[in-house]
Amino acid sequence: MVKVDLTGAAGFFTAAGPDYELAALAHKTLADKSGLGNNFTGWVELPRRIKETELERIVAAAEKIRSRSKALVVIGIGGSYLGARGAIELLKPMPGKDDPKVFFMGNTLSTDTICDTIAALGDMDFDVNVISKSGTTLEPAVSFRIFREILAKKYGDKADEHIFATTDEHKGVLHGLAEQHGWESFVVPDDVGGRFSVLSAVGLLPMAVAGIDVRRVIDAAIAEMEALDLRSPENPAWQYAAARQLLCGKGYSIELLACYEPSFRFMAEWWKQLYGESEGKEGKGLFPASVDFTADLHSMGQYIQQGERTLLETVVRFAADPDQLTVPHDDVNGDGLNFLEGKTMDFINRQAMDGTLLAHVEGGVPNLIVSAGERNARTLGELIYFFEFSCGLSGYLLGVNPFDQPGVEAYKKNMFALLGKPGYEEAGEALRAKLSK
Repeated sequence: MVKVDLTGAAGFFTAAGPDYELAALAHKTLADKSGLGNNFTGWVELPRRIKETELERIVAAAEKIRSRSKALVVIGIGGSYLGARGAIELLKPMPGKDDPKVFFMGNTLSTDTICDTIAALGDMDFDVNVISKSGTTLEPAVSFRIFREILAKKYGDKADEHIFATTDEHKGVLHGLAEQHGWESFVVPDDVGGRFSVLSAVGLLPMAVAGIDVRRVIDAAIAEMEALDLRSPENPAWQYAAARQLLCGKGYSIELLACYEPSFRFMAEWWKQLYGESEGKEGKGLFPASVDFTADLHSMGQYIQQGERTLLETVVRFAADPDQLTVPHDDVNGDGLNFLEGKTMDFINRQAMDGTLLAHVEGGVPNLIVSAGERNARTLGELIYFFEFSCGLSGYLLGVNPFDQPGVEAYKKNMFALLGKPGYEEAGEALRAKLSK
């Protein structure tokens, strides 16, 4: 189970501390599905809702891909790829000799990035997993066109066998194409928004292809779900959600998610979408940012220590890996590091972590610690569910609908208008006039 330590933030709290009465109310609202956006709270029970037959299909599809292909191209954007990429890079930062390479496309309009991926694929056999509820989102739809064409040239009449669609169960362009072409399909649940969908086929199929034990991920998420049903201030999700909202109310408007494992980088990217898209509305919400320690201590450390006092820091701490490196002896000792001889890298990393935390707290940066187990499938499932559940609570504590994203439509309308999409002609003319001034 994930644990939360508020010691490094306690000195920044009000006398009353985090508001656990409001946290209890938020928990009830989420559990009862009585709050704003309740039609998109299917993720709360999602780990338990996944049927064994669905898991079997996901694992079977993954094994088919692993047995015949050297690569999988996952096409999706936002919640349709960040969670899967975060999970894979956390647990499989270097693919094993039998693991296909997993490429993520559909998240950019960059010619260079798409061409680089095509070049990296070369002549290797590959499959495509396209993920979209609608099939019309610009970035993944364009990428899918490009990679469908490559598959058609490479495999001819067999190209459709190399496409796996994760989409709406009943409607949408991608659903229709999957039925028309006979692509093997998986479902994005109607009541689960993209940023909360990583524990569905959206995330599980790419994870399984990469060699992650997805059954263990789901079992761990179920255990975390049951643990977080605790209606008490001892609930780590209550602690995290209530503490960050208290600090937000005191003017700490930016939350830095920090980790001392570089493989956590894309989990942090997933976390940023989860919290930014859930809370950033109505002029409210903490701005989610991330840092990769210890590397970023040499670039961002100065600002964190002595910059504007609007930062709070949440540190994700993993348990020590059983496989450890130790610092060897050097007869010359030119670097002066023989005092570290025989010490493990984990020990050194932990002292860096503790020393940095103390310095930041003394420098006026509240610190929250989220403690997890070793980097494995179980810990992954626990962390994903912990952050999702905490996000739902935090959004309700903030007083917003955590499950909509009305603001993203503004840039989409402008983008379609400038690209000349039918029906956007007048808007396009108006925007081009503004840009020409």
